[in-house]
Amino acid sequence: RPRAFQNAPRVAGDSPAVARLREPGAVILGKTATPEFGSRIVTVSAVHGITRNPFDPSKTPGGSSGGAAAAVALGLGTIAIGTDAGGSVRIPASFCNVFGLKPTLGRVPDYPPSPFTGLAVIGPLARRVEDATLAFTVITRPECRDPYALPCEDRDYRAGLDGSIADLRIAYSPTFGRPDVAVDPEVATFVAQAAEAFATLGAAVESAEPVWPCDPLDVYLVLWRAAFAHFLEQTLSEDQRARIGADMQALLEAERALSLTEYLIARDRQAEIAVAAKAFFNTYDLMLSPVMPMPPFAADRIGALGIAREDWACCPFTWICNLTRQPAAAVPCGFTAAGLPIGLQIVGPKYADALVLRAARAFEATRRWDLPEAPMRRS
Repeated sequence: RPRAFQNAPRVAGDSPAVARLREPGAVILGKTATPEFGSRIVTVSAVHGITRNPFDPSKTPGGSSGGAAAAVALGLGTIAIGTDAGGSVRIPASFCNVFGLKPTLGRVPDYPPSPFTGLAVIGPLARRVEDATLAFTVITRPECRDPYALPCEDRDYRAGLDGSIADLRIAYSPTFGRPDVAVDPEVATFVAQAAEAFATLGAAVESAEPVWPCDPLDVYLVLWRAAFAHFLEQTLSEDQRARIGADMQALLEAERALSLTEYLIARDRQAEIAVAAKAFFNTYDLMLSPVMPMPPFAADRIGALGIAREDWACCPFTWICNLTRQPAAAVPCGFTAAGLPIGLQIVGPKYADALVLRAARAFEATRRWDLPEAPMRRS
């Protein structure tokens, strides 16, 4: 546990996703490591130490669901469940060469409510798209305690999973409408090759970047900071707040300066960004982009905390989908010359989770996904 909770009683019940998995007989192996309060895109904490990448132990598996992605990559379990408020399923999936899905907001019921309500979702990670789709089918079943859950579709998402994507119009967006972002050349090359693979499968693929009405990062940071500060203030006692990490202390102090007016303006801007995304997806069925602009980096790097804009420069393509509440998946698409995984992001319009899964499965069928048998550098 985070140090602030070291003397807290154990939770007596399951979250809805875990409860739904238990009901048909899933065997729960245990909990995996996350950073303190799921706040970073590396998995480092005072409780678990440094979690490392199965393909190169000097590198991070990503975060915040880094332990989940590393465990799945190593075959310690078939399926893992992660949370994603800004990329915490997709980033580790990309860095560990597994599949991860961030569903449409509300598609997977959750309880108790996340402090990042409106941004955070529950999603599966797995070695194969079909395994993740099976898990997704199960965890989308109803939960009466979630007031924000979408109506249950009562469907098996595996139906049509192997269908054709030849009728789709797909946008290839190398920078997700953020041309100021520098993308590593190897990442750019493999994502471009992935776009070509979709064209080979019969889809109409063209280069196109969404145009945002304002800087999405300005909006996201206000919402994320406000949610995090509220969580720390309302959840932790004064004694517990004194025992959180120094970086968390600094974040709390920074966020106390936010005003209600700033927060409400950010909510208005979020709606404008969502409208721009909806307009873009009136033209395109799906969009392809990198998950991350770089391959996995050093395992002990602190990673984004949201105190400064620069902290978020390393994950510019994931949190936008949390703002717009669209489904997005991370799919392995290649390795750098050093043997580090690269991930492709497939984004769909709201509620098109099944389409994102079908496209990921079609792309998966064109590739062989290498997976490690033990922590090692890939030769």
